Amino acid sequence: MELRRDYIGEETVDTVYFGGGTPSLLDTGALGLILDRIRTLFRLHPEAEITLEANPDDITAERLAGWRAAGINRLSIGVQSFFEADLRWMNRAHDAGQAIDSIRLAQKEGFEHISIDLIYGGPTLPDDHWQRNVEAAIGLQLPHLSCYALTVEPKTALDNMIRKGNATDVNPDDQARQFLLLMDWLGKAGYEHYEISNFAMPGKRSRHNSSYWQGKPYLGLGPSAHSFDGVSRQWNVANNAKYIAALNGAGGAFDFVAEREELTAMQQLNEYIMISLRTAEGSSLSTVAKRFGAQRAQELWRRAERYMKEGTIKSSPEILALTQEGKLLADGIAADLFFD
Repeated sequence: MELRRDYIGEETVDTVYFGGGTPSLLDTGALGLILDRIRTLFRLHPEAEITLEANPDDITAERLAGWRAAGINRLSIGVQSFFEADLRWMNRAHDAGQAIDSIRLAQKEGFEHISIDLIYGGPTLPDDHWQRNVEAAIGLQLPHLSCYALTVEPKTALDNMIRKGNATDVNPDDQARQFLLLMDWLGKAGYEHYEISNFAMPGKRSRHNSSYWQGKPYLGLGPSAHSFDGVSRQWNVANNAKYIAALNGAGGAFDFVAEREELTAMQQLNEYIMISLRTAEGSSLSTVAKRFGAQRAQELWRRAERYMKEGTIKSSPEILALTQEGKLLADGIAADLFFD
């Protein structure tokens, strides 16, 4: 941490996020020590959003009390589904009862800011079960939901099972339909669809994740962690042993621990298009003009016109924002708008 104290300069740290791997398995005392060190080395805002990712089976009253004492004020719980068949298919350690109990216990222990992950589009999830998953989350009065289409990563055990015919593959049409249903159900329930995969009650957006989509600088600590200072990206060594060895031999220089990529002006523009188009606010043509020139803004508008005619981008003289149908094609539309 000391090696990175100058990365964000004198910027105030508004959010801290313990994620990746299973940080909820960390001893609560260790979490407290890490946060104390962050407060010592950085300017941590007194009302910073401090999130911990947790699995339902890791959540106990004792741990919740310890997390609150350490300074954690927001939980992101990896529920995935409230149905046993889905959880077994995804090889999750918890069961449906633990999923609900962990949320209620966290609420009882005083956590007001809770988000859960839900997965849709899997072969074990019919539409009526998907609706019941969403209704369960609404009924629990959760302020934030992150919902993702099931993806099968290459060369994983699941990918191997599907290839051998021992498991059913995902159906893109089912995923698209369930995503459209999700937007309709949560919209009627009062949730704001503020980013492709994220929904929040008014005023309950994830401040940490929103920083990514707004292109704000961030610092990642630990193996595999990524950092961004506005013009370059860095990513740390992924292997735990190599990361520790690199730190021990760094001698005050972090170059041994991370690789770095300087972004060209066009790469910065494309990154802005990619991340902003995912948000409810969309891509601002005035921002593009200010940062990259009026000619680029005009060209971006021209490229987007075909999608306005198709009804996948809302027609506006200033903002390019996706419609509900456009959100199904977000990655493809963004890539087509990229500059060489």
